[in-house]
Amino acid sequence: MKKKTNSLGYKIFRPFFYIFMKLYYNPKIYGKENISKKGALIIASNHTKGVDPWVIGMSTPRAVHFLAKKELHDGKFGFIFKFLGTVPVDRKSKDENAKEKSLELLRLGEVYAIFPEGTINRKKEDILLPFKFGAVSFASKTDTPIIPAAIYGTYKFRSKNLSIMFGRPFKVGNMTLEKANERLRKEVEKLYLKQEKLDKERKKINE
Repeated sequence: MKKKTNSLGYKIFRPFFYIFMKLYYNPKIYGKENISKKGALIIASNHTKGVDPWVIGMSTPRAVHFLAKKELHDGKFGFIFKFLGTVPVDRKSKDENAKEKSLELLRLGEVYAIFPEGTINRKKEDILLPFKFGAVSFASKTDTPIIPAAIYGTYKFRSKNLSIMFGRPFKVGNMTLEKANERLRKEVEKLYLKQEKLDKERKKINE
């Protein structure tokens, strides 16, 4: 019998944060057909703001699991993060327990989202920070497809340019982790630049 994952809380809350995101920020979603309805997936996206997981989550009806820093799980609202099925991670050390839980989710056929930059990119002059190897390493160990994704725009009420774009999935296969990580970074950057181009075209039309 297949082991069950803790995704009930996520499925309960998803309609509420979907409605909130749709009404308040109204992000455009491109390429969501690349997210398969079944099977393990790793969504690897750039990281612009703390609410980025909500944009990813609203893009698919499937439960999406995220890492959450251990302090959130241990705090007074920790029960919420546990209920949502997030994976606690101690960012001050090499958290092997978090790695094993992440791999287990993928082996169970779940959707797992990772921000390879490792933190929110606050350097506006850089499209992307250097990518860590977590996404490609997990993909390699579990033979899971990676879907590159890019979030673009500003989080404002009824934002005119906030969007997320999902690329086509690919597998690490026989690639080295270095090559796979380089490919992933290039794919995310390409998706970001596509949205930037769409935004510039929109602005020209509205001038």
